[in-house]
Amino acid sequence: MKYLDEFNDPGLAASLLGEIAAVTTRPWTIMEVCGGQTHSIIRNGIDQLLPDTIELVHGPGCPVCVTPLNIIDQALSIAALPEVIFCSFGDMLRVPGSGSDLLRVRSEGGDVRAVYSPLDAVKLAADHPERQVVFFAVGFETTAPANAMAVHLAEQRGLDNFSVLVSHVLVPPAIEAIASSQGSRIDGFLAAGHVCSVMGTRQYEPLVERFSVPIVVTGFEPLDVLDGIRRVVVQLESGQARVENAYPRVVTEQGNVTAQQMLDEVFDVCDRNWRGIGEIPRSGWRLADRYARFDAAARFAVDGIDTPESGRCRSGDVLRGLIKPSECAAFGVECTPRTPLGAPMVSSEGACAAYHQYRRLSVDEISMPPTSNHRG
Repeated sequence: MKYLDEFNDPGLAASLLGEIAAVTTRPWTIMEVCGGQTHSIIRNGIDQLLPDTIELVHGPGCPVCVTPLNIIDQALSIAALPEVIFCSFGDMLRVPGSGSDLLRVRSEGGDVRAVYSPLDAVKLAADHPERQVVFFAVGFETTAPANAMAVHLAEQRGLDNFSVLVSHVLVPPAIEAIASSQGSRIDGFLAAGHVCSVMGTRQYEPLVERFSVPIVVTGFEPLDVLDGIRRVVVQLESGQARVENAYPRVVTEQGNVTAQQMLDEVFDVCDRNWRGIGEIPRSGWRLADRYARFDAAARFAVDGIDTPESGRCRSGDVLRGLIKPSECAAFGVECTPRTPLGAPMVSSEGACAAYHQYRRLSVDEISMPPTSNHRG
């Protein structure tokens, strides 16, 4: 089906929901890996429109959310230095470290700047040779090519005052960790279309073969998500398991080969710690030896910072799909967008933020004990 100009067509939505209901004969649990898909699902009430036998589980697809606490603290330490211009995308500014966030560092005098592209940080380094410019390179495969290009250009232009604090993570190892975890109940996955626009669909073939679970690559509009769910259910009901591309207007099997070549040049695959989840082997990127001098953690000697996770925040359970955000005792009470305990409450792709923005009223009403004095 093609939805290029029909993303909000209620007739198509009803048709897809009807097909899903007609083909479903037993309970299925499907994980959407991407936080953008989570927001689309919660904002549009897709999970509430599906048959009761289909449960959607929110996965670790929010790159800001899985950035570990020690790297946030490294960023805060660097950003507070008087010689540093610290650059980041805006969604990192309110992510809490162990005792502060980047907005507070800025309010206390740190030169923290929100940028729209890592190339903006490269330009700042060229314009301010007397300052050290650091870019916070966070994200999945989607944002990594631009960050790799920034490092590549900095080397070409001899910008020795530019560096990056790298916290890149990879989607397939996360799916592998979830699918192989003890007691996993995920029957199928919705994969993120923007990640696959860079890396293609081939990287998911070994996962399907190993775990016999459908993986459907889909987009982020409501009809994209519904079509992805329909395709997963059709495969499950027919006993199939394969990679299926439901986002062909953006995604190809090969992906963006030029971007992949840049990634291979600038980065090496490494083990990576995920906030609330722990270490996943070969699930991240670090700078390759050729570009090691652009590593901000080494340049500013902060790579020894190792901060334990807070026991009050259950974001790890949310990111692994073990609980819904509203099942956390701190949700909406101790943990709010103004007083977040973890990144999922303030990230634009965080599941907790989605629930707080779109579901908080219904959650409060359900959990509120009846009293004779209650006035609606």
